[in-house]
Amino acid sequence: MEKVIDIEDRIPTLKKRRKKRTNRKFIVLILLFFIVLAVLLYFQSPYSNINKITVNGAKLVDNEHYVETSTLALGKSMWGFKIEDVENLLLKDKWVKEAHVKRNWLRGVTIDVKEWKKVAYLAGDGTYYPLLENGERFEQKGNDTPIDAPVFIGITGEKTIKKLVAQLAQLKPEVLALISQVNTNSNDTNPNAVKLYMNDGYEVRAIIQTLADKLNYYPSIVAQIANLEKGVIDLEVGSYYRPFNEEYNKISIDMEANEDGEMVDQEVTEDEQQEE
Repeated sequence: MEKVIDIEDRIPTLKKRRKKRTNRKFIVLILLFFIVLAVLLYFQSPYSNINKITVNGAKLVDNEHYVETSTLALGKSMWGFKIEDVENLLLKDKWVKEAHVKRNWLRGVTIDVKEWKKVAYLAGDGTYYPLLENGERFEQKGNDTPIDAPVFIGITGEKTIKKLVAQLAQLKPEVLALISQVNTNSNDTNPNAVKLYMNDGYEVRAIIQTLADKLNYYPSIVAQIANLEKGVIDLEVGSYYRPFNEEYNKISIDMEANEDGEMVDQEVTEDEQQEE
């Protein structure tokens, strides 16, 4: 026979349980109150303001430019801006390829930028304008002769420049670093012909449209002719090599008068010209 517990005997137990629940609720409410209070005090205190802004990846411009563009500033609220909005502001600069902003606990902000790579310089009026791999011209000019990228000489026309830049951007870094200067070599037959002067002493002739595909093999081409004298590597149609002596010591034409006073052509070699 089961023992029946009287309701009066259960009341103390029920009261204890009810009291524990009430105490738990009260503790939770107190904790929530202090958390909300702490958050409010934090947002009202200087501890919620930016005290450090770090910029990584700036090469074309200084760090201060990106801080100014972001509209962030020391003393501003850490939570008074949207990360996406700041990143979009940074991407308005045509030389910025990627931009990432993050908050660093507790009071720091980091700006990481990835700029478009500089692949060449455009010479003009005694100055040099950097050309970026996206085809844009960086407007901050310099007067010193560049040494970290090839210089375009006589290359004109926005479309031509952008096509040439796009080709250089596809080159292997070690090949691009070997190019000192790019000159126009255009003619009636091919207006897209260019002449490249290499840092290792060779001259390369190529067509803009096929420049990257062919010039990426430059190291292996040079390795095959390393024991020969320096010369011209022609990549316009096929791929062949001529020493400078054969290329530039060609027969020239001098105009002289004959006994009747008429002008006639006379073939003179470069050696003969030097003797004269």
